[in-house]
Amino acid sequence: MLAADVLYLTVRELGKRLRSKQLNSVELTESYLERSHRLGPELRAYVTITDKLALEQARRADEELRAGHDRGPLHGIPYAAKDLVNVPGYPTTWGAKPYAQRVIDSTATIIERLDRAGAVLVGKAAMIELAGGLGYRTPAASFTGAAINPWNRNYWTCGSSSGPGAIVAAAMAAFAIGSETNGSILCPSSSCGVAGLRPTYGRVSRHGAMALAYTMDKLGPLARSADDLALVMASVAGHDPHDPTSLPEAQARFVSSSIESRMRKPLRIGWLSQPWRSSTPEVAAAISKAMEVLRKNGASVEETDLPAGPWEQTGSVTIEAEASTAFENLIRSGKVAELADPNDRIGGYVRQEVRASDYLRAQRVRRILERKMRDLYRHFDVIAAPGTGGTAPPLQPHPEEENRRRRSFTERPPGRSSPTTVGNLCGLPAVAVPCGFSSKEGLPIGLQFMGPALGETAVLAAAALYQRHTDWHKRRPPIS
Repeated sequence: MLAADVLYLTVRELGKRLRSKQLNSVELTESYLERSHRLGPELRAYVTITDKLALEQARRADEELRAGHDRGPLHGIPYAAKDLVNVPGYPTTWGAKPYAQRVIDSTATIIERLDRAGAVLVGKAAMIELAGGLGYRTPAASFTGAAINPWNRNYWTCGSSSGPGAIVAAAMAAFAIGSETNGSILCPSSSCGVAGLRPTYGRVSRHGAMALAYTMDKLGPLARSADDLALVMASVAGHDPHDPTSLPEAQARFVSSSIESRMRKPLRIGWLSQPWRSSTPEVAAAISKAMEVLRKNGASVEETDLPAGPWEQTGSVTIEAEASTAFENLIRSGKVAELADPNDRIGGYVRQEVRASDYLRAQRVRRILERKMRDLYRHFDVIAAPGTGGTAPPLQPHPEEENRRRRSFTERPPGRSSPTTVGNLCGLPAVAVPCGFSSKEGLPIGLQFMGPALGETAVLAAAALYQRHTDWHKRRPPIS
């Protein structure tokens, strides 16, 4: 089996070694599979490990590369996918017990595109049941249990892409596919010390993926670096006629080389120095130091704030109303009673009580926010903020700590909203990367860059510039 030093290499570096014959895809895949079988159960990171499929794809990749048929940067590279995208022949469980044995014999568009790119699927990653659509409250809200953070096993990876975060952080695959409706890529990326990209709404097809909130769901990658995110994004972005929300090809396609050219021009960064809720002193200090790194390397950094408004309530109403229709059959059948989290068992019934007038009012408010954000981006290329308000949540929070966390969320100043909620309501792209660690628990601290619609190039350039002058993303958790 290959050493961990190899398995922690970036997608770009692994690709170079495959093409120079220093590695082959079969031995790389076998090593990731061995690590997945060994660490996956400990960290509760997988639902299914796809050994047979992975080795078939790896053998084909090696044959094609030997024959001179190079499909691109992902050819022969092993990855994992959150278990809400369809892969024929394997269960697609949505992290929920009622669907634990269900096999959907169709292929999600994002899987088809990764197949065409020559990537190797090593497994389907664990997730919070129904991606949190019915209102879970505990890390154990999944039939596979709470995913464990590789940096500190008393802590969670965050949801709902909990498995992808653990898999990338523990080098069980070179990258992973997650999903985000309201933080489920940015939070596990920040909590696990890896890079994560939430694409512009409609830029990556959701055909063959679970729906939670039809107007907010997005699929995107988690990886070792911003550069890796760009390589994956170039393979999965693009118009899909099977997805009615897919953007036209001219808008949807993405070219990874655009990052390097964008880095040659100074970036205008708006810094949310007083984010949506009270950050820990260590988080605030880490973000402040990150802004200094960017200033010293050519970026202009100016403090700013998000538009004030009832955006959190708007997001809640939108997600609740849309989730109640997405999971209507499950709710009506009564099978919600089989879900792991007590809130999920009743959350669907509560969400069905959202009035149509409230939903329509929320969409009018949403248009106001979109206009205000367009105005803000006339002054900035990207907005910088903490990836989350703190570090990874504990697996079993003390009641007093849980109450403190809830108060810090509910007691923010009137009208102040999370950049994560604002970005998801407006369908804006964002990248999270590590920028430090907590001194006591040894947990990663995340930094996010959020851009305007179709602003993936700018946010990835900001993250790549930061990573070019820091080494937080090269650190590894204390696991063998």
